[in-house]
Amino acid sequence: MLFYRTNNGADKVVAVLEKTRDGKCKIYMNAVNLLEVYYDIYREAGKAKANEEIAMIKILPIVIVTDITDEVFAEAGRLKASYKISLADSFALAQSIVSGGVLLTSDHHEFEPIDGHEPIRFHWIR
Repeated sequence: MLFYRTNNGADKVVAVLEKTRDGKCKIYMNAVNLLEVYYDIYREAGKAKANEEIAMIKILPIVIVTDITDEVFAEAGRLKASYKISLADSFALAQSIVSGGVLLTSDHHEFEPIDGHEPIRFHWIR
């Protein structure tokens, strides 16, 4: 969402998208997290803007993960039970842990208490 709002950190998101387009990495986003983006935009700017933004995200080189594997399901549940995080954040963490990926985030408040306590790497975009 930072990318579209051109906030501090948007340049880092653009850099990762460029690496993806160059084949240097892949970006995965769990559908639960896409839903979080959708409802946040919907709440702030309405249905039309939310639909427009989601359509724009879907043309980016981002793989939207729609299947929740048993492993991601269990890991998200464990993380939600272990930390004071949102359900969507537990899915982002679980997806990253299970896939061995890096979590691209600006949410220091939610994730800094977890950093170093779980087998995950964070890429802070601001």
